[in-house]
Amino acid sequence: MPAYDAWSDSERSHAAPTVLKVVIAGGFGVGKTTLVGTVSEIRPLITEESLTIAGQDTDDLTGIGAKTTTTVAMDFGKISLEGLNTEVFLFGTPGQERFWFTWDDLCHGAVGAVVLADTRRLTDSFAAIGYFERRRTPFVVAVNQFDDALRYSTDEVSDALRLPESVPVLICDARNYASALDVLICLIELRIETQVSRTHAITPSLGAHA
Repeated sequence: MPAYDAWSDSERSHAAPTVLKVVIAGGFGVGKTTLVGTVSEIRPLITEESLTIAGQDTDDLTGIGAKTTTTVAMDFGKISLEGLNTEVFLFGTPGQERFWFTWDDLCHGAVGAVVLADTRRLTDSFAAIGYFERRRTPFVVAVNQFDDALRYSTDEVSDALRLPESVPVLICDARNYASALDVLICLIELRIETQVSRTHAITPSLGAHA
């Protein structure tokens, strides 16, 4: 006999979906806009502007010389997780330091973050990693495999970024739907594990005072 389910098919279909906010962060030109656009089921909101001569003193194009545009506010997309009645809202942050003042607002209420990394400019990842560590926001690191970038193992990347073992490192292609989706699923699973761990850590102390 199948297990009893208090939700009927009709009730499940009409229940309001759970909404999760996820931030896509990382350095300048690392592929945040691409990842959001790849997985979003709606036409993504993109705030890209052309790079100009006025920004040449602040926009370091080392290793990404072919880049011609940059995000100046945010990227936004949405993806629905079938069978889970869950919608994930994706917010991509600007990568350049002069736009970092927007991060606090973009990250408010986020359940987790994806830090995209580029092995050609790996040190650009430190700012995002430090930001989410200070906020105690669960995050994963996804190494975006650019065609002209050197290949490294996830362990090598983790060591180079001095990440704790609790932070997953994945290899991905932000242009590929399945690859980008795997990154988001890994983050959501990490969030669930983190939430469960925190709950278990709190419960004994509550019981002691009961």
